[in-house]
Amino acid sequence: MDASRLTVPVLLHRNATEHPDLPALSVLGKPETLTWRQLRDEVAALSRGLADLGLEPGDRMLIMMSSRPEHWLVDLAAVHLGAVPSTVYATLPPSQLEYLARHSQATILVLEGAQELAKWEPILPSLPAVKHVVVVEGTSHVSLRGVAERGAALHQADPQAFEKAWHEVRPEQPVTLLYTSGTTGDPKGVLLSHRNVIYQSIVLEQTVETPPHSPSLAYLPLAHIAERMLGVYNPIYRAGHVTICPDPAQLLAGLVALRPVSFFGVPRIWEKMAAGVEAQLSQAPPEVQSAVAAAREVALQAYHLRAAEKPVPDDLAAKLAAVDAAVLKPIRARLGLDNMIWAGSGAAPIPVAVLHSLAGIGVDVLEVWGMTETTGTATINTPGHFRTGTVGRPNPGMEVRLAEDGEILVRGPLVCLGYLAPDGGIEPVTDADGWLATGDVGTLDDEGYLTITDRKKELIITSSGKNISPARIESLLRAHPLIAQAVAIGDRRPYVTALIVLDEETLPVVTPQRLPTAATDPGVLAQISQAVEAANSKLSRPEQVKTFHIVPAAWTPESGELTPTLKLRRRVVSERHADAIENLYGD
Repeated sequence: MDASRLTVPVLLHRNATEHPDLPALSVLGKPETLTWRQLRDEVAALSRGLADLGLEPGDRMLIMMSSRPEHWLVDLAAVHLGAVPSTVYATLPPSQLEYLARHSQATILVLEGAQELAKWEPILPSLPAVKHVVVVEGTSHVSLRGVAERGAALHQADPQAFEKAWHEVRPEQPVTLLYTSGTTGDPKGVLLSHRNVIYQSIVLEQTVETPPHSPSLAYLPLAHIAERMLGVYNPIYRAGHVTICPDPAQLLAGLVALRPVSFFGVPRIWEKMAAGVEAQLSQAPPEVQSAVAAAREVALQAYHLRAAEKPVPDDLAAKLAAVDAAVLKPIRARLGLDNMIWAGSGAAPIPVAVLHSLAGIGVDVLEVWGMTETTGTATINTPGHFRTGTVGRPNPGMEVRLAEDGEILVRGPLVCLGYLAPDGGIEPVTDADGWLATGDVGTLDDEGYLTITDRKKELIITSSGKNISPARIESLLRAHPLIAQAVAIGDRRPYVTALIVLDEETLPVVTPQRLPTAATDPGVLAQISQAVEAANSKLSRPEQVKTFHIVPAAWTPESGELTPTLKLRRRVVSERHADAIENLYGD
């Protein structure tokens, strides 16, 4: 099959034809599973139903729905018409939803139920482009079940209409519209093509060898580029089996049930896993702690050799195999990671201490780097080629270079089509030579491994003129299990300070107090002071945190300090916590 001519509908047709009875889509804890043939039949019915509502090629369609099979089906149904689906985060307030609807000029909204309708109904009168509101659960507006039933009847009467529609979809057309988090301003609508997402799937297949038809666990929102690739497009390319984890609280149970061969986690997932392992070990008998410590030492010796791309001596390999089977593999099994071939981390820096902690139990978490505009990963560490603390080397076909100020520039087939313009056109994201300025600052070593040092717009410049990376400071602070979020402050200030957000899940290990009273608990203050001292010991004097403030409440996307992808909104943090920041610099 000519890869240059592939589209998502072509691949789905292939799967339904060549692998009709293989499992395609399941929900964790539920017995029902859609095979590839059944999934495509459902997509065909919904596609005809959406066309009957007036969805046409090029139209945008917004989806606000949790992770459930209908989300996958209605998205793919739109794609088969040549329309452009876009998932929006359920945590967005009505004002931002109105902006996205106006900007996208979406003609159809697909909403889950009453909760989503409550957000949209006040703003619907101001959205003349919206022709229909389709609802999965409920009787108001148009029901998704009704759309599917009407579409099924139309498809039965004229099956060739569906076939004709998807055959007209071209690789260079948009397959989805994803809005960026908007950390510094209004979100931008990134248009990704069929060619973008299929090329990324081919890259993943070439760089990380996993068995065909592998199972995967989908737990991130489909508005996130990582889940788009790993939960939708890559499984379609590989004819894999996706199990939806509808509740993030079920993630560990999902991992244990599936024992996947690959898994991508944002740093906070891995940080919590490492903290959980340490907490359990701290409660184990002394002889168990000693056995685990000895096994970890062996595992880390081999890990450091692999990271340096040096051979692991036979005697060390044999010793590792023995301690792994007896001590480390049972620990991984309790996390559902005992079959892991590739464990990835991205979207934000991950503390090296966390990487070492997990490598000590035999889980090599490998960092990747990219953005929505690069269809996910632009660089990748692989099991055979990785450097701890870097985000790997460029994917095949991708070029990476540094501008004079250190900004990372990328070029290649993973760069998106562009940004959606208000008039429906496409605004370029690259310069005349095809280079995308990413806004990230980094360094490249002699072997091509990229290290991210900061965001270009987030560098701290102290009043004495020192350029400081807040990301490095924050990563070191977050290595402590009690710290969920940390923000380094110091731009145009005489020294660096920090705002600390406590991790509510690990608080009970230290104190029975909960937020907000835990923020002033002497035991908690002592632990955070130690964490700051540990971070400072790895920082130069200008980078060191002089003092800190523990915020008495958690930060979430709903509270506003974090984006839906859990990135810091620094401007919001600075505005909302201005008094606390000023107190850190008081006499």
